[in-house]
Amino acid sequence: MADGARYSRALILGASVISFAAMTTESGLAQTAEPQAERASTERPKQAKRKPTKPLVAQQAAPVVLNARAQAGGTAPVQTLDTITVAATKTKERAIDALAPVSSISLDQIQGIQPNRLSGIFYAVPGVSFQERGDDPATVINIRGLQEFGRVAVVVDGARQNYQRTGHNASGSFFLDPELVGGVDVVRGPTANIYGSGAIGGLVSFRTKDIDDVLRPGERSGVDLSGSYGSNNNRGLGSVFGGVRATPDVDIFGGAVYRTQGNYKDGNGTEIGNTGNQVESGLMKLTVRPALGHEVKFGAIFQDYQYDVGQFNRGPVATAAQRALYQGSSVYASDAKNYTGTITWNYALPSDNLFDWHMSIYGNRVDNDQTKTYHYSTSGAALCGTGNFGNNISGCVGDKRGYVLNTYGIDANNTTRFNVGDWRNALTVGFDAFQDDVITTDSRGNSNITTPSGIRTVSGGFLQLKQNYSTWFEAVSAIRYDRYDLESGKTNGSGDRFSPKITLGVTPVPGFQPYVSYAEGYRAPSITETVISGAHATGGGPAFFPCPDGTVGLFCFLPNPNLRPEVGKNKEVGINLKYDNIFSASDSFRGKINLFRNDVSDYIDLVASTPVPTGFGSFSQFYQYQNIAQARIQGFEAETMYDAGSWFIGVAGHYIQGKNAVTNVGLATITPRKVVTTGGVRLLDRTLILTAQWASFGANNDVPAGYLPATGYELVNLYMTYNATKDIVFSASIDNLLNQYYRPYAIPGTSTDGTTQNDVLWSSPGPGRVYKAGMKIHFGGA
Repeated sequence: MADGARYSRALILGASVISFAAMTTESGLAQTAEPQAERASTERPKQAKRKPTKPLVAQQAAPVVLNARAQAGGTAPVQTLDTITVAATKTKERAIDALAPVSSISLDQIQGIQPNRLSGIFYAVPGVSFQERGDDPATVINIRGLQEFGRVAVVVDGARQNYQRTGHNASGSFFLDPELVGGVDVVRGPTANIYGSGAIGGLVSFRTKDIDDVLRPGERSGVDLSGSYGSNNNRGLGSVFGGVRATPDVDIFGGAVYRTQGNYKDGNGTEIGNTGNQVESGLMKLTVRPALGHEVKFGAIFQDYQYDVGQFNRGPVATAAQRALYQGSSVYASDAKNYTGTITWNYALPSDNLFDWHMSIYGNRVDNDQTKTYHYSTSGAALCGTGNFGNNISGCVGDKRGYVLNTYGIDANNTTRFNVGDWRNALTVGFDAFQDDVITTDSRGNSNITTPSGIRTVSGGFLQLKQNYSTWFEAVSAIRYDRYDLESGKTNGSGDRFSPKITLGVTPVPGFQPYVSYAEGYRAPSITETVISGAHATGGGPAFFPCPDGTVGLFCFLPNPNLRPEVGKNKEVGINLKYDNIFSASDSFRGKINLFRNDVSDYIDLVASTPVPTGFGSFSQFYQYQNIAQARIQGFEAETMYDAGSWFIGVAGHYIQGKNAVTNVGLATITPRKVVTTGGVRLLDRTLILTAQWASFGANNDVPAGYLPATGYELVNLYMTYNATKDIVFSASIDNLLNQYYRPYAIPGTSTDGTTQNDVLWSSPGPGRVYKAGMKIHFGGA
């Protein structure tokens, strides 16, 4: 990639933003809107409740908890846990009132953190961790130790994100630039099963920016320009978002983002190869209100990620000992494009208790084109030709491969409200379905085997009854039906199941709400898990074993058409704490505390056969995805915040254990301990906000044989936001103040010799200390 051009473009865009701000400040433009803090919010009234002939009503002040970007204001800020969400029950409620482990992340929090990667905004969310490579900008979300193959349902504006590519990392990821995000809801555990099949680990629902995130009350048009720059190494960002209310019934909104960075250094000062990348993204939305109570939204998102994945050799590789220490991997120039299109129809009126309707139709395409640019040895002339290098696993230098996933889906539900005596009832009926179409091409490599093509169709429906009696009792009961069908070549699979859910909560005294919950979730096997078949290529070495399909290789993948879906059975006990005016007239405390145990039956894992002798040692001949009897994951989670207005402090975190219940060996994907303390002050009439965050992570040492455990580590981050005017906001931060080296997840060994996969080992450490500064300018017109 042309590094100089990339950095220049980012700097030019950032400089343009700053110059434009200076010109506007001197021009004396009328400032008619309220400060940013008084209009941004992840809680929105339904559009149906706003009569089209009336102006937009003022919105609730934005949450500032855990936020280095809280705005000026004369009243106490709103707690993040007071954010309205529909993630737990598909009915509107505050996160603090949901009888489920729900967390919300606001736009102000995201902008205060200035994240380069999406994972940066989840530090203070309990139960959530990530398995990422520095040389791959895709995101892998882990909830309570579960990840990959849809165990965590990820949706962006309602569109499922199911991209998967088998390699030396987690087999399941998605692409989303944090600058596009307007808010996030997280539900931990299968209590989110009404969102669709697969969510035995939980749900992460992203909302991209929309017109209410830019326009302020009284404005008909507006634009936000942002620019930032960071160290370690040349982290540039420029973005523009703007919208116009063309009529009271038509909104038009769009935005564009350019982001770039070079190779960063870890806390030990080691430069991590191929961690530079370039991202270009944008979105467009058209909102139409054709009749009273109705809103139809058309949305489109485009993202283009250009990066190099893989690691160069770090030293001589002439001997086996040297290869174990210094040998990298193949390197691929990658161009990943992500297209998302959505059409959403909402209907609701306060006077209509029969219909509260939502329907979303979506399509999502990930197209990742890769060209091999480097091979870790000088062998391969017999396969690749004189002067070229490579092998039959990864192909030859210059070879191309591609991974395409097309996902199409629909999600529809309606809530009917009625009273029976003193009981207030909300009955929600819903249906959802999606289809994944995987297309893998590889001219001379092994990707057709490890990420097989195929089609999977998953559908289901649910019935949920939410009941409230007086002010002290709430019950949520639901039943969901799931079905799946998949096919690839001669291998097919199908299955179905009913999954129940019941939650009971009481409020014996105001502010104290204990609850108990039991929920089941159902995850259909993926295409790869079911149909993977054939020999793993030898890489130019000897073939150890013959395979049933007549091929030979290092070992053989076996399909498993009898693979059973996973079923998560989650037991939860929780307490919601909500108190206002405790020590002063404007302070508040919010807390969600819960204990859980998730027993996952028929847990699917890649299982090796018993090693047998060969001329080169003893190795496993067969690898197959199989159902192990049970995995048990249990733990404690807490999220708390005390906010006094002029200062705030909170603690969030988790303690989690996860084991294979058959072998009693720990799961490699568990992050056992996370404790995050966040505190800050609001000065100068709350125009200056200073925040410090300390995140402590425990090492996962209970891992299967052949894994290198993760490291324990401490991250200290500092944030500053200054609202110079109501239209100009400056921000600065220091990430990883202590310059810690950290490797946040366990690293697997290779399947043939057990040595650590060096490309994962070298690309897994996070960046060392990073300084960042940025500015945001708003322009608006009535």
